[in-house]
Amino acid sequence: MNRNFTALLALATCCMLPLGAGAQGYPQRPIRLIVPFSPGGTSDLVARVVAMHVGEQLGQTVIVDNRGGAGSIMGTSLAVSAPPDGYTLIVSHIALAINQTLYRKLPYTALTDLTPISELGVAPCAVVVNDKVPAKDMRELIALAKKEPGKLNYGSAGVGSAGHLSVALLEHVAGIKLTHVPYKGGGPSVAATIAGEVQLSIPVLASAAPHVKAGRLRMLATTGAKRSQAFPDVPTAQEAGVPGYVYETWFGLFGPAGMPKPLVAKLNQETVKALDTKDVKEQLLRQGVEAESSTPEQLGKTLRDDTATWAKVIKSAGIPLN
Repeated sequence: MNRNFTALLALATCCMLPLGAGAQGYPQRPIRLIVPFSPGGTSDLVARVVAMHVGEQLGQTVIVDNRGGAGSIMGTSLAVSAPPDGYTLIVSHIALAINQTLYRKLPYTALTDLTPISELGVAPCAVVVNDKVPAKDMRELIALAKKEPGKLNYGSAGVGSAGHLSVALLEHVAGIKLTHVPYKGGGPSVAATIAGEVQLSIPVLASAAPHVKAGRLRMLATTGAKRSQAFPDVPTAQEAGVPGYVYETWFGLFGPAGMPKPLVAKLNQETVKALDTKDVKEQLLRQGVEAESSTPEQLGKTLRDDTATWAKVIKSAGIPLN
């Protein structure tokens, strides 16, 4: 029995060695970092900042590979089908959770086909109105919407866009009804709010900030879980009278399913280290993103919770499925 136990222990130890050794020797060649969106967007900029710093720490090149198309589905499909060896990773965002309900059929299931590594940051939005709207805060806006359901119009970049879904979530949480007016892009929807074509919109904070500072729009609240570093004097929607309403675009680093835990731990450690540097924090904040790391488990929970939340919101709002 003792000889058999010793043999089994030796076999188990041998089987474990390549896993640890692989993580210790990693990486031995360039790493491909897929961004399932076009160049120049926030996800792309976040990925490039993280790629440069993590690559320097690892002593290896991290190559950003933009694979935009089909609402991020194309690039994500490439990532989930890659070998789980750490040489193909992906930077994505809240769309991973939203798309599970927004699209009838996906070639993957984000919750099971990806390995969470670390959150990278969050980008809150801003509830903005033009000067013709009498509401001076969120409580007054909600009261106005309840008094005349459907009379207030809001603009967005189109059906299923962040600007559309952020308001759909507000309607769901606050129990109000607004009228959606889709535009061809976030910029035009903000311009329409300024011009008075629509009464309000919820663009990303970075897009709204210049117009708020110039007095063209009035910001009633930010939509993050905590106050924005850029506008510390502006309350969150929760603080301003809408408990339970949080909408922020989180960005996360993932790999294909089945990545060895030592490899995930190494990548998490290097990512957390990079996000903690002053340089990375400042670069991301200039893009409207507040650096924020997490454990793999925390990122997995965020994805799981948001997938459930958005399934309810999308169905409640009756948003057409693609």
